[in-house]
Amino acid sequence: MELEADRERCIGAGMCALTAPEVFDQDLEDGRVVLLDPSPPTRHQAGARRAVDVCPSGAITLVSRDGSPGDPSGATPGGIA
Repeated sequence: MELEADRERCIGAGMCALTAPEVFDQDLEDGRVVLLDPSPPTRHQAGARRAVDVCPSGAITLVSRDGSPGDPSGATPGGIA
């Protein structure tokens, strides 16, 4: 699993940090997403997938190994398939 976070798209809702605090945080200055681990270990992947799904702005995406949006597991950018 590879994750990307678009800080320009982020609205600072904080759902990612609440859902997967081991993977995401919020910037203290502007409240936008901080990606702590772009390749989280297996034990944190379910939470990371939930965070992708609950992000209201779609600022967090799963990226396939070839760099295109999506993930071999069937997840789609900004949500879960």
